Amino acid sequence: MDGFIKSLPKVELHIHIEGTLEPELMFELALRNKIKLRYQNVEHVRQAYEFDDLQSFLDLYYQGAQVLQTEKDFYDLTWAYLQRCKMDCVVHTEIFFDPQTHTARGISFDTIINGITRALQHGKDQLQISSHLIMCFLRHLSEQDAIETLLQSVPYKDQIIGVGLDSSEQGHPPAKFSRVFEQARELGYLTVAHAGEEGPASNIWDGIKMLHIARIDHGVRCVEDESLVKHLAKNRIPLTVCPLSNVKLKVFQNMAEHNVVKLLREGLCVTINSDDPAYFGGYMTDNYLAVAHALDASKLEMAQFSQNAIEASFLDARQKAGLKQVLLQYVDQQLRPIL
Repeated sequence: MDGFIKSLPKVELHIHIEGTLEPELMFELALRNKIKLRYQNVEHVRQAYEFDDLQSFLDLYYQGAQVLQTEKDFYDLTWAYLQRCKMDCVVHTEIFFDPQTHTARGISFDTIINGITRALQHGKDQLQISSHLIMCFLRHLSEQDAIETLLQSVPYKDQIIGVGLDSSEQGHPPAKFSRVFEQARELGYLTVAHAGEEGPASNIWDGIKMLHIARIDHGVRCVEDESLVKHLAKNRIPLTVCPLSNVKLKVFQNMAEHNVVKLLREGLCVTINSDDPAYFGGYMTDNYLAVAHALDASKLEMAQFSQNAIEASFLDARQKAGLKQVLLQYVDQQLRPIL
């Protein structure tokens, strides 16, 4: 199983690029930009990663992002993630970025987008990894702030495929952002949103009905509403699930309690992703292995997660067909002696 998973072609749909900032790179960028960190060394940063709730994580996450100052910083961050993708056999990735985290510090939108997209282009040319970029609004900020960010993005619209909604769900329901999502759709952006992680199943319904999102980021609390589970299965509305993240943040007490395989077996379009892997202890292969080991999933089921991700991606039909063919050839080659 381990060998099968490590070489399995994968697609990642829920990854915050700022959440790939490893302690070593954090220190390197802090030194480069003459930023004094509160941590004495890399080991102290790793100790700080032992947070116990979402807000503790977010506080650390936003603090770490302060070392990102220049176009080269954003390039190096993204390039490091893409190299990890290559190691994990990720063939396509759809990356979240949080412009408000940086523009609030005086970093220009141009600096952010140019650094990230230059790395993504090099990833396509040199690593054969295709990608899309999704701009997220921070839900703990106002909708007006999100609207202003949306307007800032317009000159770069050809480089951004969609918008999302992240940060803390508590106290910030989807309804708060209905107008900005409507404006984003009018501009031609595709839409996704975090819902049903720390927030209730009703947030998932509201994301679907109020924000008209194409897929749900997280969504594991859909099981609180049987009619919602049936709706998600019937309409193949994807869930971008992040198993190690869920366990780290105590959405589930341990991986054996996670519902991702159960949802797969109920016919939902669930996918496996890494969320903020530098903080949650694992990239794509780590998440796949954790699920397989704890939840008694078969090789075909693990491959189904990958196929679901291809289906749920924002690639066009031709690109999806090409990736599905690559995946099917791999599965056939690996399982032919068994079948």
